[in-house]
Amino acid sequence: MAHGSEPRETTITVRVRPRSHPGVVLDGDLVVVSVAAPPVEGRATEEARRALAEALGIAAGRVELRLGRGSRTKVFEVAGLSPEEVARRLSAGHEG
Repeated sequence: MAHGSEPRETTITVRVRPRSHPGVVLDGDLVVVSVAAPPVEGRATEEARRALAEALGIAAGRVELRLGRGSRTKVFEVAGLSPEEVARRLSAGHEG
């Protein structure tokens, strides 16, 4: 059947900065997602999930929170992309 081309799930550690100018930046191995939403009732987490999906060029439904619901440091799972592809897409979006 498939020869190494099966979709993967990749986990990404993200630092969320609520009440900030929106954007996604790389800080070493950490992805920093700044969002305008306040850290109230999961609003900043949801905005971060959507921003991460947009930065990766995928549907928001493919990004799921795994750990850190009440923390600024979160772990998201990205369906269908290898770790290498995630790194490539995030780096490509922040060149120059």
